[in-house]
Amino acid sequence: MLVHLDATNVDDPVSRLRGFIANGDYSPGSRLPPERELTDELGVTRSTLRKALDALEREGAIWRHVGKGTFISTMEAGPAQPRGSLAELGRQLTPIKMMRARLAIEPAICREAAINASNAALTQMNLAMERAHAVSNWQDYETQDDNFHRAIAEATDNALLVAQFDQLNQVRRAVALGNVVRRSARPGADHPSFGEHEVIATAISQRDPHASYEAMRNHLRSVSARLFGEG
Repeated sequence: MLVHLDATNVDDPVSRLRGFIANGDYSPGSRLPPERELTDELGVTRSTLRKALDALEREGAIWRHVGKGTFISTMEAGPAQPRGSLAELGRQLTPIKMMRARLAIEPAICREAAINASNAALTQMNLAMERAHAVSNWQDYETQDDNFHRAIAEATDNALLVAQFDQLNQVRRAVALGNVVRRSARPGADHPSFGEHEVIATAISQRDPHASYEAMRNHLRSVSARLFGEG
């Protein structure tokens, strides 16, 4: 992929990197190519590239994990964000605090989904669940898990709640990526989240706000206990 640059940014490696991201149509959570590929694409040295990556990470446009790669955040590359950005926050939170934040927010989102979900939103939840059963690795499962939880947020029909979920989910990825250890190549057929997701989707489809709230709360407690030993 060639990066098309105009005269105003041809000598600015940060602008080159922003242009590469914009032209590549990367979505939040997508991983950028390895540094050796980026240096070739952008025509810069490794040290110059790392300075550009540092600048975008400070803005909250990307986040990096040693040994895993560089990922696009939910925030677009643009003017520098103040300290306290989501990328920085993700480096400060412990897994338990991250899960407590999810427990405070996602059950309430789920309750709103039960009140407002359209048939199209329910279809998206079911599609994510079906695809999760068919995956061959944990990375693909986690993508479908993201899709399921985001479909619930979209089912609220409330843009502010969707934005809040996206921010929470970005921090969740940053925290979980360095702390979750998988002991198998893929989730087994008896993976608890499969059944827990079905309970959530059923409660939402039945338009039961209380049951939806409790189903999501129980699910998150189960996830916390499995991954971090905390219920």
